Amino acid sequence: MRAKEIEKCIDEFGTDIYRFCLKLCGDKEDAEDLYQQTFLKALETEWTLDWERNPRALFFSFAHNLWKSGRRKQARRNKLAPCSDFDDETETVLHSEESIEEDYLQKELITEIRQIIQTLPEKFQVPLILFYLSDCSIEQIAAIIKKPPGTVKSRLFKGRKLIKKGLEDAGYAR
Repeated sequence: MRAKEIEKCIDEFGTDIYRFCLKLCGDKEDAEDLYQQTFLKALETEWTLDWERNPRALFFSFAHNLWKSGRRKQARRNKLAPCSDFDDETETVLHSEESIEEDYLQKELITEIRQIIQTLPEKFQVPLILFYLSDCSIEQIAAIIKKPPGTVKSRLFKGRKLIKKGLEDAGYAR
């Protein structure tokens, strides 16, 4: 791809890709690295970008594949020489007109949901992040993770069930 095409992609949906990277990595620095690697990978490819075939999904696919590759690499490294990370996940600040108690409870619920999503297997985690946080359609998610749309729907359903069960186990009842 040419640099002008990449620049246009960054302008159009770069923030969506960054949000997706942030949700995958759970760490700002790692997300920034993944974001840069995604567009660098696109720049290194010999492809010409077809704007009719949803280039946004192509970049989500690049980011997802790079993230999976990095996780495999990290797993191999941890197997040889384990290390741990003591940084806490950064919290987003909620701006609302609610009372302090409601705001606090909302933050706690969001934190609990994030923790539950992080503990889910990757096959449920990625479709949930793409669908709810990146506003991708079922077909786009299917193209990104290279699975049929029915499988994506099934994983979304099971992922929601697992989140609901996790919230109930944590004491959140309807």
